[in-house]
Amino acid sequence: MRPLKAHELIGVVGSGTMGIGIAHVAAKAGHPVLLFDQREGWAQKAIGQMAMRLNSQVSKGRLDPAMRYLMLSRVRPVDRIEALKTCALVIEAITENFDAKQCLFHQLETICSQTCLLASNTSSLSITRLSAELKHPQRVLGLHFFNPAPVMPLVEVVSGQLTDPRLAEQAGQTLRAWGKQPVHVRCSPGFIVNRIARPFYAESFRLLEEGAADCATLDALIRESGGFAMGAFELTDLIGQDVNYAVTCSVYDGFYQDRRFQPSHIQRQLVEAGRLGRKSGQGFYSYAEKNTPPKVTEASSDLLVNHCTAEGSVEWANGLLKRCQAHGISVNHTPGRGVLRVGDATLTLSDGRLASQRAVDDALPELVLLDFAQDYEHTGRLAISCATTLSIFAKAQAVGFLRQLGIKVSPLTDSPALVALRTWVMLANEAAESLLHGVATAADIDLAMRTGLNLPQGPLAWADTFGLPKLLEVLRNLQGCYGEQYRPSLLLQRKVAEHANFHC
Repeated sequence: MRPLKAHELIGVVGSGTMGIGIAHVAAKAGHPVLLFDQREGWAQKAIGQMAMRLNSQVSKGRLDPAMRYLMLSRVRPVDRIEALKTCALVIEAITENFDAKQCLFHQLETICSQTCLLASNTSSLSITRLSAELKHPQRVLGLHFFNPAPVMPLVEVVSGQLTDPRLAEQAGQTLRAWGKQPVHVRCSPGFIVNRIARPFYAESFRLLEEGAADCATLDALIRESGGFAMGAFELTDLIGQDVNYAVTCSVYDGFYQDRRFQPSHIQRQLVEAGRLGRKSGQGFYSYAEKNTPPKVTEASSDLLVNHCTAEGSVEWANGLLKRCQAHGISVNHTPGRGVLRVGDATLTLSDGRLASQRAVDDALPELVLLDFAQDYEHTGRLAISCATTLSIFAKAQAVGFLRQLGIKVSPLTDSPALVALRTWVMLANEAAESLLHGVATAADIDLAMRTGLNLPQGPLAWADTFGLPKLLEVLRNLQGCYGEQYRPSLLLQRKVAEHANFHC
């Protein structure tokens, strides 16, 4: 089916941040837009706020004044919902409340023509349930824009059980004509991004609850080692702890309290205390004026080494070995079990076991486990965890070696898979589950996670690069430590058995 033509009328219900943002996007694409809000004067006020933002863009040279005029001329407030009767598409962006949205769709069905597409901007509510009681449920779908809608390219096009696939395709083509990146999603709790993103927050929250490290250290490791744009604590403070917690609870309930999605007690306490993040001035961090940023925990050592030994296949450490060459540290290569020997210390990448357990299992008493880094050749920080049998001198050798390579070292209490590794592993596992359940294609899952959560690469592509057998090993070891919530996806197990990847 064809995309909607630029002259066709778009209706937006709700003039909050998302509503006026969606109106902005449609108007920029050339559509006339009607903006309705049941609160008197709110639609007109929202258009005024849009005008101020456009004026700012013009003053900065980012928008042509003529385009500003055209966009504002295309958006018109209306004070009666009946004014939307001639719209080709109506997008609701009201409060995330099922009863309110369902009532609105009943109204729209009696007002709009049978050819009008009806869309919800919900981030987590079931499109199937929202449309089930309507006379024409086939024309109802989800169009989940991300905030801020004019800036974020991703839109999840969500098909309920009763949605006409042709209309979902038309909606996707329309969004592409609007300059967006649509991904098609089968209705499932959290859709793509809000479902697969849960481990990004949950792993850091769990590590904080276990006393592995403080917020600032965990965030720094996620950014500097994991390659993420922000850490979980600073990102949830930005989103709003109440908003993020509500989404987690919605996904948790949607999956019948599956422990994979269990909400955090620490986050719930923040919400109950009114510490909602930036908007309240206090969340995991304080945003008071002249507040001193929290310090990141780092280990120090003055010990210097002039050589190390790479035993066996140490492909994971190739970036570190290049840094050795750049810093004048000689590297000897010998047969062995895939570890680095630095003085008395043995360094290797975590496989999901506790350092102390692995030291016993592999007979490596002076063991130091390294976290995963997106780029070992250039990373500025790494997490380490140490076996209880590690001597003070061997630890100093290991820390001194990493610091000679220009790497800041943040020690954790002995934690399975440390920080960046367990976060990436769990993102990949949840992405595999979503693919297994037919929520979306592998390409759309990775696209959604890159553009919706700003990941450096899609979790399925990351898994293929990391190696699915290694990923499965880490997950099984995590499951051994924690239990069923870390169970490996059936699809991952199947791919390993087939010697295949997610992206064939």
